[in-house]
Amino acid sequence: MAAEAPLPPAARAPPGGAAGREAAAAPGGRAARAEGTEGLFVVLGAGLTAASHPLLYVKLLIQVGHEPLPPTVGRNVLGRRVLYLPGFFTYARHIVEVDGKRGLFRGLTPRLISSTLSTITRGSVKKAFPLEDMEHVSNKDDVKTSLRKVVKETSHEMMMQCVSRLVSHPLHVISMRCMVQFVGREVKYSGVFSAIGRIFKEEGILGFFVGLVPHVLGDVIFLWCCNLLAHFINTYAVDDNFSQASVIRSYTKFVMGIAVSMLTYPFLLVGDLMAVNNCGLRAGLPPYAPAFASWIHCWRYLSAQGQLFRGSSLLFRRVPVPASCFPID
Repeated sequence: MAAEAPLPPAARAPPGGAAGREAAAAPGGRAARAEGTEGLFVVLGAGLTAASHPLLYVKLLIQVGHEPLPPTVGRNVLGRRVLYLPGFFTYARHIVEVDGKRGLFRGLTPRLISSTLSTITRGSVKKAFPLEDMEHVSNKDDVKTSLRKVVKETSHEMMMQCVSRLVSHPLHVISMRCMVQFVGREVKYSGVFSAIGRIFKEEGILGFFVGLVPHVLGDVIFLWCCNLLAHFINTYAVDDNFSQASVIRSYTKFVMGIAVSMLTYPFLLVGDLMAVNNCGLRAGLPPYAPAFASWIHCWRYLSAQGQLFRGSSLLFRRVPVPASCFPID
């Protein structure tokens, strides 16, 4: 349907009453609400990014293999002695001792820009391909129709995620490199604009997209596995006669997201390691890692070392050493 032409100023009704409601329902009103919603998402996303940054910072340092603190002897639930590596809080306290509290937010600025670009890009793709054109799954659909709708919706989500990842990845690379400078106490990447110039000079355009492929693959696999598993569980495992069926269905996708995110974690790890590998920083060079020829080389190296899930846990990090190696009490 063709868009309605905007009314001239003299013909516009004043706000309030029925006229105000009609104005709010006009295309311009919908656009204003959409822009307001998008702005709210940007602000909320930025706040969540800033609040979670110390967690991501510690995770990244663990991912690259930086262990500045010695393990401690503890006991597991069976009473056996095991070696525990420092958890998030101990590690974060060490960062504060070295760099102060502000040190926990190293690399935050490019990460905020990356998050904002991702949110704006997703909003732009939604405007180009409105959700109103998508058919949503209904309980009245038969199995074949509901599966077709799930595939269509997932394809739409995949397109948005891939485009937003592509646009925001260069700032993600900069953020990763700013953070891992903690390892070697470097100052090579000291600002967003200087980092852009340095990467372009040393690595060219492709330098901004190192690690992109495993990240995109992880996103795509996550979306398809999560949506399809949730759909099949809701369709075949949840009985409609059960009184809490609707409640269970509403949480299925969330639970599947947690499970699938663990399975796709190696893609996140490889993507982050490739973003800092062989870029002139100590964290991307031996002994932390060799200079990888490709992300597949990185994957194979981590797999051979049994390290594909390094950094997936931040609280209970065990060192796989036999108990016989510990001193007797």
